[in-house]
Amino acid sequence: MTISKRSLLRLTGWASLAATAALVGCGKKEEAAPAVSAPAPASTPAAKPEPLKVAFAYVGPVGDAGWTYAHDRARLEVEKEYGDRIQTSFVENVPEAADAERVIRDMVAQGNKLVFGTTFGYMEQMLKVAEDHKDVRFEHATGYKSAENMRTYDSRTYEGAYMAGVIAGKVTQSNTLGVVASIPIPEVIRNINAFTLGAQSVNPKIKTKVVWVNKWFDPPKEGEAAQSLINQGADVLMQNTDSSAVLQTAEKAGKFGFGWDSDMSKFGPNAHLGSAVINWAPYYKKAVGEMLEGTWKTGPNTWWGVKEGAIDLVSVSDKVPADAKEAVEKVKAGLKDGSFAIWKGPLAGQDGKTLLKDGETADDDFLHKINWYVKGVEGKLPNAK
Repeated sequence: MTISKRSLLRLTGWASLAATAALVGCGKKEEAAPAVSAPAPASTPAAKPEPLKVAFAYVGPVGDAGWTYAHDRARLEVEKEYGDRIQTSFVENVPEAADAERVIRDMVAQGNKLVFGTTFGYMEQMLKVAEDHKDVRFEHATGYKSAENMRTYDSRTYEGAYMAGVIAGKVTQSNTLGVVASIPIPEVIRNINAFTLGAQSVNPKIKTKVVWVNKWFDPPKEGEAAQSLINQGADVLMQNTDSSAVLQTAEKAGKFGFGWDSDMSKFGPNAHLGSAVINWAPYYKKAVGEMLEGTWKTGPNTWWGVKEGAIDLVSVSDKVPADAKEAVEKVKAGLKDGSFAIWKGPLAGQDGKTLLKDGETADDDFLHKINWYVKGVEGKLPNAK
């Protein structure tokens, strides 16, 4: 059967009316479709800040077991402290010469915003680079010159030397001590004098012999110097050089010695009396934290010691007499609470001239200018810088 277009429309209309009537009859109302809102744009996570890049220039190899090793251990402690907020790097065996400037400039070019120079001989080179890069902060170890974006820091290594001297003065049989010295600057001369004063505090008969090697790190030369001191009658050795060669030489010769800058006990278990160590981590954490917080500023030299946890005498041997250990602990406690002063008069120089009067205590300016031996140190002091 054929349905016309008009009929089809009529049928469709009736169907629509019927459907509407059915809805009304059921008491239902036609509801409007709910409005569909557009999905909210996904939030973009905040960009993670770039890590602070921190670089270290080392004068020796990280495996020297002494000075540079101590600095690098502190660098690793800083990494552990601040995690991915920082990124550290280092260059080892950077000479104290013009080449240091090239290395430090390269560190800046690589995007480092905090640069540590870890030896006295980088001072002039760091000043030059600091002048050219005001947006970078520079930290110089053991120096005395600063700028608006460069400051200095140091450790009171003489406190460790004094405590080692107390033990040496008790242990020696010959009353002759020996020191293998590096570069004739106040830092090193202070340590020689402090070692001698510590020994004399328990043994007034002490005399100290010194051999200079004019390098911070040269194991063969350090070993030769140590043997020379032993040949001159020294039976307890200390050093202000960076390797374990002095202690190893004492071990072979059946003499005694100390570790320096880090714990060197494993290099001479029979010879080792204790290690005068430096902990640079407290200062490095402070400096990096200030950079992260935006509070870094230049200022006077930071010079930390036993009081701040930067210096200690560790791994003291069982061969050390009990009274020597007690004396060291007393000194250590006095340095911590400020009741004990190493540099207190009466103090005389090698020539007998009074340096500090009875009851007079040296200030830091006095210590920074030391270029003389105390009474009891033998030999001629090279031209001090």
